Amino acid sequence: MGKLNGWKISFLGFQHVLAMYAGAVVVPLIVGGALKMNTEQLAYLISIDLFTCGIASLLQVIGGRYFGVKLPVILGCTFTAVPPMITIGQLEGLPAIYGSIIASGLIVTLIAQFFNHIMRLFPPVVIGSVITTIGVSLIPVAMNNMAGGQGSPTFGQWENLFLGLLTLLSVILLNRFGKGFIQSISVLLAMVIGTITAWFMGLVDLSHVADASWFRIVQPFYFGVPEFHVSSIITMSLVAIVSMIESTGVFMALADICDEKLGGERVKKGLRAEGLAIMIGGLFNSFPYTSFSQNVGLVALSKVKSRAVVIAAGIILIVLGLLPKVAAVTTIIPNAVLGGAMIPMFGMVIVSGIRALATIDFKQTQNLLIVACSVGMGLGTSVVPAIFKDLPDMIRVVVENGIVLGSLTAIVLNIIFNKQAKPSAAEAV
Repeated sequence: MGKLNGWKISFLGFQHVLAMYAGAVVVPLIVGGALKMNTEQLAYLISIDLFTCGIASLLQVIGGRYFGVKLPVILGCTFTAVPPMITIGQLEGLPAIYGSIIASGLIVTLIAQFFNHIMRLFPPVVIGSVITTIGVSLIPVAMNNMAGGQGSPTFGQWENLFLGLLTLLSVILLNRFGKGFIQSISVLLAMVIGTITAWFMGLVDLSHVADASWFRIVQPFYFGVPEFHVSSIITMSLVAIVSMIESTGVFMALADICDEKLGGERVKKGLRAEGLAIMIGGLFNSFPYTSFSQNVGLVALSKVKSRAVVIAAGIILIVLGLLPKVAAVTTIIPNAVLGGAMIPMFGMVIVSGIRALATIDFKQTQNLLIVACSVGMGLGTSVVPAIFKDLPDMIRVVVENGIVLGSLTAIVLNIIFNKQAKPSAAEAV
């Protein structure tokens, strides 16, 4: 594609923002709605979420001597935290939510110091299983969006399916006939094509753009001074530890795509940065942040592995957080269009996992079982999460996350079957 100039980096960064935007916005909408926030509070929650997403991403990508994995990773709010946040907010109030987030971030930062010692639990068979599980667990998200969004009154209607397929076909054709930079921003261009088509079909609502304000100042402790309750801290810390496992899988996938070695020390710095990002989220009354797996597929599909692109995405997110009217423009993209773009991106994550598994000796039955059971549990949980609905909340936090359950299954089975010393993730990736 040649050397990336400022414009190319900006467009590629904006493509990353669009890839994660739906996930970033839907969390404050769900949490704010469940906690009966008014329109002004909800608008602030969305803005501060985008702002802190940008800060958290820059913290991870730019890093420093003691923190930052320095891979092209975008951070966003973990969906695993949504039910606990709602429960804590309803029982103990908003300040308790943010107190538990700050405390859990501190705990992640401390645990990260020792996390590199357990990296030997991630030999190639586990790494490949985890990456594949991430991909297959995300596909239902893409399909739900393609149908119009889960719970939408127009779910599955032909208009949504048409827009989703049009966007998917646009990505394919742009990659087939486009060259260089056009090919790299194929997902962005496909979403533009899908959104313009939706506008002609009368499916794009511009009223949110007109109603949004031009500028909003962010402020710490917007919803009050944090309160610290032991039960809430334990719950949110469990969520944060679950996210650490998921983020480790994301780091592995990105390192594999970027052809970089991922040692235990580097993972430790990445998780330490994540803990710091969680604390920043609590201070600004937003959310706990984790590495977004949505953007892994975009790195693989665009073949652009430069950290400069994600730095641009982080800056764009900060600007969007300060300019609600500009941020509102990105909300006009229909769910079906996002779903159509997600399918090839998430599929590329699966392909990365398959590539990692290609180095495994499948003549050994234990390796077959490790991959089969971990991917099966991860996909099964993602497709039918209600299977665990009667379990205690603290257990459901773990088992209802397909990525985490699949990863834990792979780790446990590897310990059971392969007691001998195995190569570490640093040697395998």
